[in-house]
Amino acid sequence: MLKVEPMTPRSYLFVPGNRPERFSKALASGADSVIIDLEDAVPPDNKAAARETVRHWLSAHSELADRRLVLRINAIDTPWFTDDLALCRLPGVAAVMLAKTESPANLDAFSDAPPIIALIESALGFENLRAIADVPNVQRLAFGAIDFQLDMGMRATFDDLIYFRSQLALVSRLAGLLAPIDSPSTVLDNDDEVALEARRASRLGFGAKLCIHPRQVLVVNHSFTPTNEELDWAQRVLAAVSQSDGAAVALDGQMIDKPVASRARAILNRASILNLDQYVVDSNFLE
Repeated sequence: MLKVEPMTPRSYLFVPGNRPERFSKALASGADSVIIDLEDAVPPDNKAAARETVRHWLSAHSELADRRLVLRINAIDTPWFTDDLALCRLPGVAAVMLAKTESPANLDAFSDAPPIIALIESALGFENLRAIADVPNVQRLAFGAIDFQLDMGMRATFDDLIYFRSQLALVSRLAGLLAPIDSPSTVLDNDDEVALEARRASRLGFGAKLCIHPRQVLVVNHSFTPTNEELDWAQRVLAAVSQSDGAAVALDGQMIDKPVASRARAILNRASILNLDQYVVDSNFLE
């Protein structure tokens, strides 16, 4: 029987840690995960108050313990790190995102914390990418393209950063992590542009994207979901394979080999996880 794994988040929506009236709205936005942000979204003189706000909110919403709630905490070299990390151990926190992760040593204090999303935002973090990915509690890498460009002295387009994005995808695969999370789009009024960025990241091997506005969530989710065309293709590939008795087979003028069949199975497995009910997936195809 097919074992369907829990869905890997495609979208992570930021919400400021000092705006508790937005927390439940963010969770209802359709985002697969919500990141309560204690770093960039909160001014320095409001950090302690925001932390207490989040603490009280978590205590009052224990029913959300099974939700995909992430806390982004301040970097290890800030005065807020230790108290932020303690907050991450409260019930209801599914993962912790560490801002400006730059070395494995940054993660030494996380042994009894939730899974880590390591946010890569600097040249040093990129240089230590594989060592960071190999830390046992790291679940996923995320790319902070804006801060990365600032650190590098770049004014880059998506194309200019393809090398760096490709390395995050490669290292994630080699380390056995979930596919990485792409940097958020700064465009708020052009869904096509957000979708283009998300689809390009998906083709590079990313599995999700950060969102800075609820409007971006549906676009991002759709961009990381198999299309009808992909699902049709995958079903036809596996139907052809099942009828060939192991012999070589062609479809649409192309040879179907084992990697092609594996890709088709991965697409249909993703459809099962996402409950795309318009397609009835034969579990024999997915074995």
